[in-house]
Amino acid sequence: MPATDDPIEARLGDALRETGATIATAESCTGGLVGSKLTDVPGSSDYFDRGLVTYSSRAKRGVLGVSRESLDAHGAVSSKVAIEMARGARDTADTTWGVSTTGIAGPDGGTDEKPVGTVYIGVAYAGPWGTGGTTATAEHHVFDGDRDDIKEKSAQRALAATLDALDSRRS
Repeated sequence: MPATDDPIEARLGDALRETGATIATAESCTGGLVGSKLTDVPGSSDYFDRGLVTYSSRAKRGVLGVSRESLDAHGAVSSKVAIEMARGARDTADTTWGVSTTGIAGPDGGTDEKPVGTVYIGVAYAGPWGTGGTTATAEHHVFDGDRDDIKEKSAQRALAATLDALDSRRS
């Protein structure tokens, strides 16, 4: 069992390895930082399949299968799109878990409705076929700080959200 003071990427990696699970990432505002953190852990090839940086809406549609309707109705920075991104990562990689980040890291691009620091994190799980156990959820956050702070906080929370979801399946 990993120590709770181990970095989140190490704790998630241990949990993935222990359960025989695999993971893929789909990132927009974090630009590959979640995948980078996962691969900072020696032996991460046991569970990390791929990281997809889909910064543009075109990339989200073409690589992950995010629907034009979702992007049009909700915008790229939305719960709906975060869920579709996480599902797309999970399903295109055929992994157990998919995690996504989409948001506004700043310093520009924010609005009254979606200020700088607005981030959605999606987590998708592939349950065993025929069980109805496949799920996908999203979290909404508004992080403070500059661009680097927002990216770091988003990546850390994406890893923690995935670990939380994995732990809830084990208990």
